Amino acid sequence: MGTILDEILTSLPEKADITISAFEGANIVLYTKNIEFFLDSSRVIRTLVSNFKKRIEIRLDPSLLMGEDDSKEMIKKVLPKEVGETNIIFDPQRSRVIIEAEKPGIAIGKQGEVLKEIKKQTHWIPIIKRIPAIKSKLIENIRQVLYENNDDRRKFLDKVGKRIYGGWKRNRKSEWIRVSFLGAAREVGRSCLLLQTSESRIMLDCGLNTAATDENAFPILDAPEFNINDLDAVIISHSHLDHVGLLPYLFKYGYTGPVYMTAPTRDISALLCLDFVSIAQKENKKELYGSKEVKEMVKNTICLGYEEVTDITPDVRLTLYNAGHTLGSSLVHLNIGNGQHNLLYTGDMNYENSNLLAAAVTKFPRLETAIMEGTYGGKTDILPTREECEKFLIKTIKETITRGGKVLMPVLGVGRSQEILLILERNMRNGEIPQVPIFIHGSVWDVVAIHTTYPDFFNSAIKKEIFHKDHNPFLSDIFKRIAGQKEMKQVTEETGPCIIMATSGMMVGGPSVEYFKQLAEDKRHSLVLTCYQGEGSLGRRLESGEKDINLAESGSKPNIIKVKMDVHSIHGFTGHSDRRQAINFMKRLYPKPKRVMIVHGEKSKCIDLASSIHQLLKIETSAPKILDCVRLK
Repeated sequence: MGTILDEILTSLPEKADITISAFEGANIVLYTKNIEFFLDSSRVIRTLVSNFKKRIEIRLDPSLLMGEDDSKEMIKKVLPKEVGETNIIFDPQRSRVIIEAEKPGIAIGKQGEVLKEIKKQTHWIPIIKRIPAIKSKLIENIRQVLYENNDDRRKFLDKVGKRIYGGWKRNRKSEWIRVSFLGAAREVGRSCLLLQTSESRIMLDCGLNTAATDENAFPILDAPEFNINDLDAVIISHSHLDHVGLLPYLFKYGYTGPVYMTAPTRDISALLCLDFVSIAQKENKKELYGSKEVKEMVKNTICLGYEEVTDITPDVRLTLYNAGHTLGSSLVHLNIGNGQHNLLYTGDMNYENSNLLAAAVTKFPRLETAIMEGTYGGKTDILPTREECEKFLIKTIKETITRGGKVLMPVLGVGRSQEILLILERNMRNGEIPQVPIFIHGSVWDVVAIHTTYPDFFNSAIKKEIFHKDHNPFLSDIFKRIAGQKEMKQVTEETGPCIIMATSGMMVGGPSVEYFKQLAEDKRHSLVLTCYQGEGSLGRRLESGEKDINLAESGSKPNIIKVKMDVHSIHGFTGHSDRRQAINFMKRLYPKPKRVMIVHGEKSKCIDLASSIHQLLKIETSAPKILDCVRLK
């Protein structure tokens, strides 16, 4: 039997006149010299897709494309004036033109009519991307990296496709399937799993424990079953450092394969990894990797939308679903061996509609095994509702402002910080909070800019505000960016009552610690912790009630901070499900899995949640330990 390309080519009519057949990851691209066939091949493609169950696309041979200058003029003529600002970038190796637009919906047109006209007039395949409403240097740099290396990118995607379709068989079965837990088993942090089949080696997340200072900060990559040279693919569930922070390290040590995630996850992951490097430099710590490795990570990322099915190895098919945890966060569904076994890895997930995102998805085509987080899986982990948390936050802010104080909110760069910005903007607009500036310091601002690039990932209420009411809450002028030490000093010493949102959320470094040093000994001020505080972190110590904090470096003389500011913890804004929500998620999971494994939680919480799910749903459960290896088939 020939290759999949051979089979497809023999299925085409003679007039197709295919000059090049290539892979773009799991997608198959055919280049034709027949313009008529290029413009009217939809029926043929539908038949091929139906027969092969693969995504197949026809493009015109690059030699027949309209010239770039003429095409640019034609595209400008075809695009409606209401589309706003545009950038037009050509990718001649792949016969594509990327159109970055302020209003991408208008650039696409009703039922894609504008795109069809561009294709008809210029013969280029138009790809539409959104220009961020807030200027983002990071997104510009990421896109520039991809545009400048488009020939390398083409070769990389073809190589990935050849691995996926090597030894092509229509019904590929796997002789065995197993999963190893290299991190986040009975602990929070350093999430990393290794899925192995007789054909494939796939890593699920590659994170750090940012609160740890010893070898427990890293996944156990010297496990006997892990060999970086055998790794076929990496899948990243979302952009928090405990799930992606060590990924560039793999590229430093020789990984050259694909990484799968959503586009927002790629952009925010790049930002947070670069921020992690920057903080290490400022604190004179040894860098695990540099910007070069982060760039390699970006170049090797294949972005997927929710519910977009793709092959990633000869016997594994991947689909990402909304996890509700943070922008672009994903539940990872793996169809192994053509339906032989179906695995769901939740990463971090939230089974609740938040102010920003929709609740995690619970319905899947098939499901035998679920690996689920247990961050708040303990019997006492019943969190207050978001409405209760919002009321408490507003009350705390009003009281602090009334006494002339500042509210310091250490936040994760991505996730609830953006949700809290929405809450603050809405309550100030409605008069519930006095109008005071909200200062944003650290990666939060850049992440907000990324949020304005991907509004399609928001829940329906926020999308309605943006698309139908033309009101984007992230663009409010109450938000002020702090970019350096001089502005930071002005905020702490010269500015009156205000709200300060700064990274890191666990106060293990970054500007949040510097603001704390300046504000902690003044009882007018308040500290509001809104995210999980890892063991050993400064945030956990403050949450536990410590009032004398020594911030001296190891070996230095003591630097005692006497905490007089109010300290509050609000856990209900979490991007994680609490115990009730986690159990409800399992109850509504369809189909019902035969086996559930609980990870990403302190030991007692993982064991407790596993035991409760077993008793309630009568299915096999466990709480794996680090380095456990479980055979699934």
